[in-house]
Amino acid sequence: MGEKSIDMPDFKQIYTDIITEKFPDKIGDPLIINKLDSLNTVIDILKFNRLIFGQAEYAVEFKSQRLRSYDESSIREILNYQNKNKLTNQETANHFKTSRNTIAKWKSIYKR
Repeated sequence: MGEKSIDMPDFKQIYTDIITEKFPDKIGDPLIINKLDSLNTVIDILKFNRLIFGQAEYAVEFKSQRLRSYDESSIREILNYQNKNKLTNQETANHFKTSRNTIAKWKSIYKR
């Protein structure tokens, strides 16, 4: 079993509880079970939210970017996505629902 940071919530348990309560038909889905075991980064969690909730009324969206926290591997994945797809800071920010200033700040911190 891999070590988890003390500060990280148990996302597997949280999502298992949510799925059991709100979407009991999905709890036996092998894709869902597989994804539950690999919730390690913010990007993993955002993708899992889309898989489970889609764009329905249950979608988990933070209205304020101040409530979000990104780990280094997620930031690097976002910057790689931007570079690979030749997107501007604004386009990248819109895709990941963050601000263009945040993208610019990350680029200055994680210079390639």
